[in-house]
Amino acid sequence: MINRTKFYNNNLKESTMKTWLLSTGIMVLTALLYIGCSSSINNNITINNLSEGDVYVNFRGSVIDVASGQTSVISNIPKGSYTYSTTYNIPAGASGSATEGNMTGTLIVNAGTKILILYSSTLLGGTYTISVSISDSDNQTQTTSPKIALPGQTERKTNLNLTGP
Repeated sequence: MINRTKFYNNNLKESTMKTWLLSTGIMVLTALLYIGCSSSINNNITINNLSEGDVYVNFRGSVIDVASGQTSVISNIPKGSYTYSTTYNIPAGASGSATEGNMTGTLIVNAGTKILILYSSTLLGGTYTISVSISDSDNQTQTTSPKIALPGQTERKTNLNLTGP
């Protein structure tokens, strides 16, 4: 004869264990998904204008006016690729102008991206040169850096021999 009570208790234990494992698995998966998905957008672009004149950055259908010596921060930018372009004021005393760096281009924003756009300038021989340097937290290998000479100096060139003597 089969002991029905023992058989029933074993099946009940297996069924309860399966239900518990399934419930625990679903809770763990839900917790991992919740932790991995942030409800806030933590992307921003900082525009720092160290140049002699004001700069105007056309970004996402708006013009961001950044006065000389000022900083502007654009926050909560959704993930995506965005074009930008820069115009600038030429200060009094300049008879011409030149640019260095990417005054127009595309910014790629991923989750948690922080971008710094740094404008600087020189005024040598009547020529106002504005430079832009862009760096971001996603890719530290691609930056555009300006060549800046101090007043009264010419651009210095350094030859590095990285292969040895």
